Amino acid sequence: MATVTNKKTTAKTTTRSNGASTNGKAKTSKTSKSKFSKETYLDWYEVMLRIRRFEEAALMSYGQQKIRGFLHVYIGQEAIAAGLKSALRHEDPIVTAYRQHGIGLMRGLTSDECMAELYGKFTGCVKGKGGSMHFFSKEHNYFGGNGIVGAQIPIGTGIGFAEKYKGTDNLCVTMFGDGASRQGALYESFNMAMAWKLPVLYIVENNHYGMGTSVERITNVTDIYKVGSAFDMPSEPVDGMDPESVHDALAKAAAHIRAGKGPYFLEIKTYRYKGHSVSDPGLYRSKEELKEYMDKDPIKVLESRILDNKIATEDEINAIKDAIKAEIKQALKFADESPWPPAEELYTDNYVQEDYPFIRD
Repeated sequence: MATVTNKKTTAKTTTRSNGASTNGKAKTSKTSKSKFSKETYLDWYEVMLRIRRFEEAALMSYGQQKIRGFLHVYIGQEAIAAGLKSALRHEDPIVTAYRQHGIGLMRGLTSDECMAELYGKFTGCVKGKGGSMHFFSKEHNYFGGNGIVGAQIPIGTGIGFAEKYKGTDNLCVTMFGDGASRQGALYESFNMAMAWKLPVLYIVENNHYGMGTSVERITNVTDIYKVGSAFDMPSEPVDGMDPESVHDALAKAAAHIRAGKGPYFLEIKTYRYKGHSVSDPGLYRSKEELKEYMDKDPIKVLESRILDNKIATEDEINAIKDAIKAEIKQALKFADESPWPPAEELYTDNYVQEDYPFIRD
């Protein structure tokens, strides 16, 4: 049975990769009981279920006005987080956009500290100062969510430059949404990364809508991965509703980057089941479209795959469900009971220089 924890669950994976198609269609990997270990399948299930239940609890708390401001949930996109965990190293830095609770949880932040951060409490992962869009963890090499659309793309490129300068074989995972894929900073970053062969894995999470505007309405290049061809950057589409496909594509890209061959660009095609933010009713898409993607729910599909192929028993699946339910219940209690940041915290964590002279009382 998999150990259910959002801190130190370690998946044992094979290194075999099928690669990805370059014909414009997202690749779907074969179903095979032996392709990955039982531990990997259960870890994927655990990662995805934790994110789903955390986000559902966050939406509930927002409705109770315990969470304020913006809230962008990851419901529907969980397979990306699962594949990231199994295919990459914990030492690889990650930077992403503001739909980022799930990536933080996958990386090792606890449900307690993440929920407390959403509540603005002092026990949050950044002491209640960041809220929904700005998780951060030095311990987990997580450079967090960024609230400016596309701003993380040059940041991730710079982190990749730092890794190369220090002589590590780490790569920087730089994630952004389809809405950020037309930012000028992306083109500048791609050019620099290719010119200097920087170890950056660029990932566009294409959930088909930049806020309420579909990809088809903003560009004639609807296969976003093709943007990489302008820079001769290896680029591929990926089925983002399947953790197996995500793992395979990430493993292939990581091997390329760690070999010193420069950056890689993946368009991971996914779908969000909720609106852009909590205030978005999603009226720009049809009920039929939503149902089509909900039928591909990565958590339900993986659970069926595990049970149908006898990879694990129903009792083992239920044990994970029960443990996650208890974990999220505890996280809500922890956030409710945690203190607010003291007023003097306004003056901490602003500058590295402890005696910085230009802070006014």
